[in-house]
Amino acid sequence: MGFVHRPVLLRETVHHLDVRQGGVYVDATVGQGGHASAILQAAMPGGRLLGIDLDPDAREYALGRLQPYAGAAHLVAGSYTQMLELAASRGFEGPDGILLDLGLSSAQLEASGRGFSFLRDEPLDMRFDPESGPTAAAIVNTYSYEDLAEVLYKYGEEPRSRAIARAIVASRPLGTTGELAALVSGVRAGARAGVKRRRSGRIHPATRVFQALRLAVNSELESIAEGLRQAIALVRPGGRIAVIAYHSLEDRIVKSTFVRESRACVCPPGAPVCTCEHVPSLSVVTRKVVTPSWQEVTENPRSRSARLRVAQRL
Repeated sequence: MGFVHRPVLLRETVHHLDVRQGGVYVDATVGQGGHASAILQAAMPGGRLLGIDLDPDAREYALGRLQPYAGAAHLVAGSYTQMLELAASRGFEGPDGILLDLGLSSAQLEASGRGFSFLRDEPLDMRFDPESGPTAAAIVNTYSYEDLAEVLYKYGEEPRSRAIARAIVASRPLGTTGELAALVSGVRAGARAGVKRRRSGRIHPATRVFQALRLAVNSELESIAEGLRQAIALVRPGGRIAVIAYHSLEDRIVKSTFVRESRACVCPPGAPVCTCEHVPSLSVVTRKVVTPSWQEVTENPRSRSARLRVAQRL
């Protein structure tokens, strides 16, 4: 993997995680190890970190990047939905902090060859773990019109989901990102056919479709909810959970989970008496969502949509 990913909101993440010397941390989406390296640097001497990732290419790169912390960094194949099991099996129960970075890395977009980006003509794969699960091509070429439209609307908030689904069904089989991006561009009113982003700065017409397929292929929204549940169960009292989201669907799940778990009552609004017996498990650290600085967005435009939220275990 020759493309190096630049970690987003790096200083802000280390700061809000309150990384301390000798601390124990879990980077549940370790990727190429950018955040993990900074966390370990701040946690030395004596710090330890468990890095989890499905992507074998990312883990291989992270292994080299974290070599200066050999013995302190432990990398493992898996999903953050397996966090409790993986942490227990490697002696990382009750860590001081947990990080979830929910975005695609630049390396996955630029060099994975798995069709995450419409800027390259690649096979329609989109799996984080290339050894498991259905591909994007399977969804595009086998789903019914109704199911396709639902995927595009539910996971991409695509306003023209039905028109695009109809065009996909009529044009099947589709095998590459270039074919799909060109088709979507042709459907979207006023959009130029092609695969390059518009100079005006507006998002490419296929952005929501590609997001929807990636989320569906990897069951990402369902995984986020489960990953947050496991992070809350795993982190020690007083420990922190930091989550970086990149679009509204992800951020909505993170925000609602943190808010709900910080409340003493989660009864429906208007309930005359509290009957839920809910016990709050979190306090929200970042009352206002943390976004990249102007300088970071200038240096790394892909960071522009990042949103960091942090909560502390009670």
